Amino acid sequence: MTNEKFLNIEGLCAKAGGKKVLNGIDIQIKPSEVHAIMGPNGSGKSTLAHVLMGRPGYEVTSGSISIDGVDVLSLQTWQRAQAGMFIVMQQPIEVPGVKISDLLTEVAVASELDPQESLSLLREEAANLKIDESLLDRELNVDLSGGEKKRNETLQLLVSKAKYAILDEIDSGLDVDSLALVAERINRAAKSDQLGVLAITHFNRLLDILEPDQVHVLVDGRIVETGSAELALQLEKDGYQKFLK
Repeated sequence: MTNEKFLNIEGLCAKAGGKKVLNGIDIQIKPSEVHAIMGPNGSGKSTLAHVLMGRPGYEVTSGSISIDGVDVLSLQTWQRAQAGMFIVMQQPIEVPGVKISDLLTEVAVASELDPQESLSLLREEAANLKIDESLLDRELNVDLSGGEKKRNETLQLLVSKAKYAILDEIDSGLDVDSLALVAERINRAAKSDQLGVLAITHFNRLLDILEPDQVHVLVDGRIVETGSAELALQLEKDGYQKFLK
């Protein structure tokens, strides 16, 4: 076990539905770093997010995933969450009968955090994200708009004190104002709370605010190029044609 702290993805290969989708992914994300994954549709971006969180139906055939030196491939999804991973899903699910305040109280207990402090933080972060406090007693994501769901997911990320955030197209469904609000708060968490971020996106508008340290281009389940934030601008201008077979 190493004393170094980072999310390490090494040689990751995986199948979905019996088909090989990831073909050797190598990414290392340190606390406070923001990494972006961009690529054409069907390149394996969301598969990578699902595999990292251990979603059923995906088979890792080789490679490793570790958090702060601890292998997580053998862990179930809830155990990976306890280890410090959090995913903001592209399409957040509705959970009838469960209030967000109750959910995060249970998260606090499971994570050995003070429940009252977590509820206080919940109200504080809800205000930061301009979430009406009345929604905290609503059933999780039920009857909310797409943008409200994404802000709700961001709220859970911040209150859960995660170490590493996986943002699977968090900008999908957000209007310009909500995108700025959510991205700025996550960017601040990366800088002040040492949150490591892996942001999957199609658009540079998110990265304008998140200010990625590295941008990775994913094509056919492989990272074919890595560069600075300037690479995202290039992709928006020229597309992926030069990376395609």
